[in-house]
Amino acid sequence: MKILVTGATDGIGLATAKLLIEEGHEVLVHGRDEQKLAAVVRKFDSNRVTSYIADLSKSEDVMLFADRLLKEHNSIDVLINNAGIYGAKSRLGENGWDFRFIVNAIAPYVLTKRLLPLLPVTGRVVNVSSAAQARLDYGALQGHSPITDGDAYAQSKLAITMWTYELSKKYPQTFIAVNPKSLLGSKMVKSAYGIDGHNLMIGAKVLRDAVTSDEFEHASGKYYDNDLEQFAEVHPDVYDEEYRQELMETLNSISYL
Repeated sequence: MKILVTGATDGIGLATAKLLIEEGHEVLVHGRDEQKLAAVVRKFDSNRVTSYIADLSKSEDVMLFADRLLKEHNSIDVLINNAGIYGAKSRLGENGWDFRFIVNAIAPYVLTKRLLPLLPVTGRVVNVSSAAQARLDYGALQGHSPITDGDAYAQSKLAITMWTYELSKKYPQTFIAVNPKSLLGSKMVKSAYGIDGHNLMIGAKVLRDAVTSDEFEHASGKYYDNDLEQFAEVHPDVYDEEYRQELMETLNSISYL
């Protein structure tokens, strides 16, 4: 299979890309740092790896990234939206939105919608969610009131889970949200919580399964919680039509869609 992994230069994304390459898949690896991305390609040393650089906090980068993929590929079997951030030096990014919301929810939505023509009906979109999810406060996400790193992260992860569910109702491909496991040993977790965290391969293996396993083939719209090691109910706002449509209207109003 041909699989695109965003945020593949560190953490769960890198571990997942490594596992998929070792299992013989063609992997398109994305990162925002040119040197890190080059190091990943050298490390894999495989003709099954192609690299793409883009800063997902910048709308122009997201669109150029999508355009290059559309130009260079006739199809992509799986998109893993893994790239994400917890803390940010500058709280607000383009259009006044919170950086976490841009990178963790808006950019993967835009990328997914742009790349849908490349995904066959049997294709899968695997979105990395989290056990941390909180009701969206659009005023706070647009800088009108204070918000902590943890709250912004949790709201962005609820948002990506909500639009995963919404797109599963509209498109034939399989859309799945996955909590790869709480507190895995990524740089993000170490920076946010000051702990080493769990083995990254726990998360990599469940993302690999979401890509390849028959268990996930007919699981579109479902949420897999690897803390529980099973499909599970998610935050109630995901199933609330009013809240979901408010999010979709917000996402669709972003100028670069």
